[in-house]
Amino acid sequence: MEKMDTVEAPYINGKFLYYAFIAGGNQILRNQVEINKINIFPVNDKDTGTNLASTIRAVIDNIKPDKSYKITAINIADAALMGARGNSGIIFAQFLHGMSRETINKPHINLREFAESVENSIPYIYTAIAEPVEGTMLTVIKAWSDFLNTKKEAIHDFKTVIIDSLAVLEKSLGETTLKLKALKKSGFVDAGAKGFVLFIKGIIEFLKYRNIRDLMVASGEIISLIHTEEFMDDEISHRFCTEAILKDLKVSKTELQNTLGDFGDSVVIAGSESLCRFHVHTNNPAELFYQLKDSGTVTFQKVDDMVRQHETAFKRKWNIALVTDSTCDLPQDLIDFYQINVVPINLNFGDYHYLDKVTIQPDQFYDLLESNPEFPKTSQINEQAFTNLFSNLASHYDAIIAVHLTGKFSGTYTNSVKAGKRISKEFNKPVYVIDSKNLSGALGLLMLKAARSIEAGEPVESVVRAIEDDIVQTKIFVSVRNLKFMIKGGRVSRPKGLIASVLGINPVISIDENGKSILFGNTFSQQASLGKIYDHIRKISEGKTVWNYMMLHAHNPEGAREAGEKLFEITGKRAVSVVDISPVIGMHAGSGAIAVSILFTN
Repeated sequence: MEKMDTVEAPYINGKFLYYAFIAGGNQILRNQVEINKINIFPVNDKDTGTNLASTIRAVIDNIKPDKSYKITAINIADAALMGARGNSGIIFAQFLHGMSRETINKPHINLREFAESVENSIPYIYTAIAEPVEGTMLTVIKAWSDFLNTKKEAIHDFKTVIIDSLAVLEKSLGETTLKLKALKKSGFVDAGAKGFVLFIKGIIEFLKYRNIRDLMVASGEIISLIHTEEFMDDEISHRFCTEAILKDLKVSKTELQNTLGDFGDSVVIAGSESLCRFHVHTNNPAELFYQLKDSGTVTFQKVDDMVRQHETAFKRKWNIALVTDSTCDLPQDLIDFYQINVVPINLNFGDYHYLDKVTIQPDQFYDLLESNPEFPKTSQINEQAFTNLFSNLASHYDAIIAVHLTGKFSGTYTNSVKAGKRISKEFNKPVYVIDSKNLSGALGLLMLKAARSIEAGEPVESVVRAIEDDIVQTKIFVSVRNLKFMIKGGRVSRPKGLIASVLGINPVISIDENGKSILFGNTFSQQASLGKIYDHIRKISEGKTVWNYMMLHAHNPEGAREAGEKLFEITGKRAVSVVDISPVIGMHAGSGAIAVSILFTN
């Protein structure tokens, strides 16, 4: 091992950075259950440890060390951004991103340069969060940065300074209990801040004991498949280029290979039974992952739509690209006809990761919702995912319009905005990112109307103005059959939910003009709640023209068809489609829910 790798010399290179990150990450992986237990802020959903672990895994699973400090820093940051999950995971990824951007382009750096890169990364974190809150990971990272910068002239004491910084970190961590009102009652420290301190502790242990042999054994199981597609004019027989990392295989690699072969071609499996990564071209990624659910734990999935990529490069129908997220409910034939790019929301059952509507479809989802003891959780699409997509689209289209689910429900819109600004600047092309202040079928109708405007040859500015005008004219009403899943998901408190269930109350949920969910009304049966929806639509339809509407359901097609007949009587129009509602929406509405989305024109 080179001398610089030991930090006995006054500088560190890329290999040392890589192994130090692995050491810090292992501390988080080992302690994720503890971190989950103390997770109260910003939401008491007990998943901060899981989210940080997911972010760490993205780095461990996807990069290898490089001698250059700058290159390794960039690779770590990129992998973390791609794998970031949850609030703390994204903050941590943004911190790494800031460090990589602010690190000077050298193969190795000294303490002063390291401290300055940490200090310069702080604004990246604060600007990434709409409402930064002190007493969280933000505060602890800043305290660490301040300490490093007071010691940055001690160039020959790199190792000592990092070790001594632990006392500052632990003091700042202890103070989070007092700084955050939500933590005072419990006496807990902030979970995300705890994760960061554990990460640095792992690095310090590595500095003290230089246990690189153990880390090299672990890193030997890291799998990396480099895959490139050459697009030809030949028909694509298998649409989705699918990759995943499977941990702790419960079947042999031969059995796994046979299963993958049954679903497609171009099968590649690398690694061991304890950690393997596979690649396959398939038309049915959702059925594939449902088949594999008992074969091991899927910790990472990547699915590229090769048909859409081919169309983008060679068969664009129009010069304006449309982008949305998977909460947009439209039938696949319309998505395909209008070449709409749909970015999937992340959906997790415990440690098992899915991509909404891509690697899990409603049939599989509702089966798991009933049978899996873990209630699913969602996480927003990160900035890097949008940056990658927008970059590809901007290489071929004249303009991009992205319309997303309400910003009140997710940071997806905010991340898309940031990516849009960056790509617009790099390519000198317009990227319009719009908050629909809605979701599901309402978002679907907005996208459909925009697509038809593009089809009619409307200029991009006109299409954008029309979308913004249509947002206030778009409504959604959801009739929930029962409160079981709203209680399990924490949308309704257990005591209130149980009382309502005993009384047989069926709520109607809607979205207000600001994009917030509201209780539209309560009834004592689903038929009564649908009746309330019909009456309200009659009322708000006066003096307006219905452009179109959509019927949605959570595994209840017959109920949706019957409701559609009532809407036909009211509007004189047939629904543009009847769609099984997006799993990330259905997880709260629950099986049996029926919804109607409607778009008016004056």
